[in-house]
Amino acid sequence: MSQAPRSGDRLPTRTFRLTRERLVAYAAASGDHNPIHWSDTRAAAVGLPGVIAHGMLGMGVAATAVTEWTGERATVTEYGTRFTRPVLVPDTADGVELTVDGTVGDVREDGTVRVDLTVRCGAQKVLARTRAVLAYDR
Repeated sequence: MSQAPRSGDRLPTRTFRLTRERLVAYAAASGDHNPIHWSDTRAAAVGLPGVIAHGMLGMGVAATAVTEWTGERATVTEYGTRFTRPVLVPDTADGVELTVDGTVGDVREDGTVRVDLTVRCGAQKVLARTRAVLAYDR
């Protein structure tokens, strides 16, 4: 992105693949070794329909779409979301895809920019009110 964003500008759609292998790697990095993120048996025992991705992994993937769009020109100063649906990750080589779309929702007087994201797994929104506030270098 070569110029400052304007309200209504759209981020390019990004698709990220989550696999069981990626869940295990995330567990090692985050320290979250809850078996609902790798064991179908344990996930079923707590009433889940299958292994689910770590919520924070989905949140991080969505943030990646923003930081790749801005490059080094901006700093994320605020970021938040609500977890609305679990992301089921099948035990296949293909796993599942998360799709991230975004729009610049507001360019503020102080020069910060709010980006509103939509995060889906298939047709289902899995995160809600996902927003990043960016401060641009001047």
